[in-house]
Amino acid sequence: MQAQERPAEIDESLYSRQLYVLGHEAMRRLASTSVLVSGMKGLGVEIAKNVILAGVKSVTVHDPGDAQWSDLSSQFFLSENDVGHNRAIASQKCLAELNSYVVVTAYTGALSESFLEAFQVVVLTNSSLEEQLYISDFCHARNICFIVADTKGLAGQLFCDFGQHFVVHDPTEVEPICAYIQHISQDNPGVLTCVDKEGHSHDFVSGDFVTFSGVEGMTELNACEPRAVRVLDEYMLEIGDTSSFSPYQRGGLVTQVKVPQEHSYEPLRAALANLKIKDADPEKQQRYHSLHLAFQALHVFCKEQSRLPQPRVQVDAEQLLKLAQDLNVQQEPLEEDLVRAFASMSAGELSPIAALFGGLAAQEVLKAASGKFLPLAQWLYFDALECLPKDGAASLTEESCAPRGCRYDGQIAVFGANFQERLGQQKYFVVGSGAIGCELLKNFAMMGLAAGKGGSITVTDMDTIERSNLNRQFLFRPWDVSKLKSEVAAEAVRRMNPHINIVAHDNQVGPTTELQYGEDFFQPLDGVASALDSMRARTYVDSQCIRYLKPLLDSGTQGTKGHVQVIVPHLTEPFGNHSDPLEKAIPVCTLRHFPSSIEHTLQWARDEFEGLFRLPAENVNRYLQDSTFLDGQQPSMEALEVLELVRSSLLEKPQSWQDCVYWARQRWESLYHNSIQQLLHSFPPDHVTSLGIPFWSGIRKCPRPLEFDCNNDTHMQYIMAAASLFAQMHKLQMSGDTAAIQETLHSTTLLPFKPQAGVKIPVTDEELQETSTAADEGRLAKLSQELAELRHELVRKNLCSAYLMEPIHFEKDDDSNCHIDFITVASNLRAENYGIPPADKCKSKRIAGRIVPAIATTTAAVAGLACLELFKLVWGHQHLSAYCNSFLQLSEPRLTRFQPLPASTCKYGQKMWSCWDRFRVQGIRDDGKEMTLQELLDHLKTVHSLAVSMLLHEQATLYHSLWSKQKQEERLIQRLTQLVRGDANNAVQQLPPVLVLQVICEDEDDDTTLPPIHLRLH
Repeated sequence: MQAQERPAEIDESLYSRQLYVLGHEAMRRLASTSVLVSGMKGLGVEIAKNVILAGVKSVTVHDPGDAQWSDLSSQFFLSENDVGHNRAIASQKCLAELNSYVVVTAYTGALSESFLEAFQVVVLTNSSLEEQLYISDFCHARNICFIVADTKGLAGQLFCDFGQHFVVHDPTEVEPICAYIQHISQDNPGVLTCVDKEGHSHDFVSGDFVTFSGVEGMTELNACEPRAVRVLDEYMLEIGDTSSFSPYQRGGLVTQVKVPQEHSYEPLRAALANLKIKDADPEKQQRYHSLHLAFQALHVFCKEQSRLPQPRVQVDAEQLLKLAQDLNVQQEPLEEDLVRAFASMSAGELSPIAALFGGLAAQEVLKAASGKFLPLAQWLYFDALECLPKDGAASLTEESCAPRGCRYDGQIAVFGANFQERLGQQKYFVVGSGAIGCELLKNFAMMGLAAGKGGSITVTDMDTIERSNLNRQFLFRPWDVSKLKSEVAAEAVRRMNPHINIVAHDNQVGPTTELQYGEDFFQPLDGVASALDSMRARTYVDSQCIRYLKPLLDSGTQGTKGHVQVIVPHLTEPFGNHSDPLEKAIPVCTLRHFPSSIEHTLQWARDEFEGLFRLPAENVNRYLQDSTFLDGQQPSMEALEVLELVRSSLLEKPQSWQDCVYWARQRWESLYHNSIQQLLHSFPPDHVTSLGIPFWSGIRKCPRPLEFDCNNDTHMQYIMAAASLFAQMHKLQMSGDTAAIQETLHSTTLLPFKPQAGVKIPVTDEELQETSTAADEGRLAKLSQELAELRHELVRKNLCSAYLMEPIHFEKDDDSNCHIDFITVASNLRAENYGIPPADKCKSKRIAGRIVPAIATTTAAVAGLACLELFKLVWGHQHLSAYCNSFLQLSEPRLTRFQPLPASTCKYGQKMWSCWDRFRVQGIRDDGKEMTLQELLDHLKTVHSLAVSMLLHEQATLYHSLWSKQKQEERLIQRLTQLVRGDANNAVQQLPPVLVLQVICEDEDDDTTLPPIHLRLH
């Protein structure tokens, strides 16, 4: 497949999520880098896949060997028909399809010096030590970044050498720190007082470099060369000599400048003698040193025997241990059982380990190519031997782990044939087939999950494929855009493993689909894998797994950060116990009148978009199509605003494109000139509070009105974007004729603005709430009557359809629709009002669109870690210590694994219970009739000693002990289904086979919440 010609500018529609991780400069450096990946087994293809998706200039995949059956347990771009054919050549076509901008070639010859010198980054996998040393020496001498990655069974190794003078342009993922200046002294050293965007302490550390902008008075600091700071306290910094500068007056921002760092690395030969292993946990250094010796011993074993140790062959394991002992010249403590286990699984090829190290190694390639983030220094080791069965040798024998001549031989070598059969029988539910979902499904296919008799995978995702998905969601191709993700993903993994039993759905998983994804669906499942980016959706899936007692693998990523949580019934805490808090809302008054950051102006612009181009159209259409619309408006300021908007949209309906341009010009004047004039009339620049403090101080910025200028590009961009969207909403033809627009603007006459006296502008949300509650009911009634008469007239003249509007729903990823254009320019104009530095379109899109930065490397690594936990679930491990939650940050790189917390327990009487417990009650009596409420309460009292004070179903109260005697008697004789439906005659609502009821019981001190009641209705 021929690579597409790379455009001069970065293709933001493809790389948008990755751009928010790496930035434009790093992406440009990537695009000029040629990479060699040697070894096309599972690990090599994972690295190549991730690097190609990232958008380097070219990737050459190298392998002189032919595909074997054992490769198919991790090499997803090889098929059974490729066995016996060259791995690199067989993989090249599929790899090339991942990114049309990247030149992908296959090479099968020797790695000569003349061949190697064409690359900026060289990666070796599945290579001999002799080859590693030879190529390392060559690359180090020529400043070619060199990486060794290797996986054996459940263990992995990574080594990096980026030369003696490698420059890291930006070591961190976080945006530069920014703070608002409160005061700067004229001194040597000058002392700066500042607060962050929320008015809290700054985050600078001594040694940071900073620069300044927007400073009034001491203007010498604006755009100065970066200055080093010394932190005095949480609000004050020393910034160097300011004694000769002008006195500070007001305002300004102090912003961190990221200064390039130079790092030096040793070549492999020297690094072997001076071992430096990267790990956050010093207690595991001995284990990693043992792994290092095991890998080195394996090189010697393979050289002597011309083969790998055979699975579970004791003689081979002991021989490898002896080699490791001989290599341990420093007599460091050696974990002998670890080395034996390593030998027994070294012939194994596991997809999850390849995915994890493929993500880790590929991120190091990107660091080498871009200078973004800190490279590994210099060794990293990992193992997941806890995935093996606890009885070890008893269940894993030489016979059970011997190759079968099948696609799972690489996995059978580690876990045995019986385990492979068990994997094939699994029934799993995958919720989401985006980036993590694609990686999970790929791993499942390689592992043979649900590929046997009785096995099944159900994957559901309601989304369709967009172009921006192609950079991370590697199962999709450009020709799949607009197709359902779940269906395309399912078909893609069928091609990888034709034996997998997978069914695709396009449903949302939530309260509206509980009948479809209810007990009958969940009961046969062995587990659930959540691949969702919505916290609310993830929490809901977690709640369903608790309800049906199913294990859950939850994964998430943000940029180079990722985490995996395994939830095991009756053993671990659920996901919802420690989920991230919801994003804090920006106060309304801050948005309306007192923005202090670009985040504020962008949220304001986003609200403008909704209020101008979606809500008016939706409300007008409801008004025209629903005769009860006006009756449903309760007296409130919100209702008054809705009706006034409907009225103005109908009576001021534009008739032409020129009308839309005129409307945009009026809107510009109202927002960026008149409203600011009114605000300054109410609160002049020198206004002081009742405490004598300047009103415009702290993070509150004093604004200035803007004057419209036809020659100002930003002003004209607003007119064009706003007029275009307004015309689209009113179903009018747009025009890009600049001269005609200019003529319309020049002929537009606007009345000079006169500030109104007595206008109260709320300063806090509490003041805003007070004014909002004082709605003018007379005005609302009059407006309702006027609109009712207008609707009657439109109906009589058969004109309702002519007045229907087209609501515009915000879509961030279509650059041709003007949505982000409008929000960017609207925000930047407001930022100019308030002296806030503007944001470009890319940054505006991320903030306004609430885009989560994402990159394929993190996704692959996280999916690998999740699948390691799946191995344990299939084995049926019942000890908390067997499971691991994981956190990784590839930018450092850091990988931390830790034992999950146990499920928390509560006590009622003498009984302890957790979220995994429930009271199971058969709701059908022996005579076939449903249990009444009285019978349920009697049952709970007799069988469980529960004195119920309150019974609830979802948000409805079915019983309360404080109700009147008459109300209680009316309720007690009713069937539970009658109470849930709310009407004994209503049989329309379909109920699930099991009702989940919440019960609160009387206690000596207080009411106590207990496990739910699961009332079976069938």
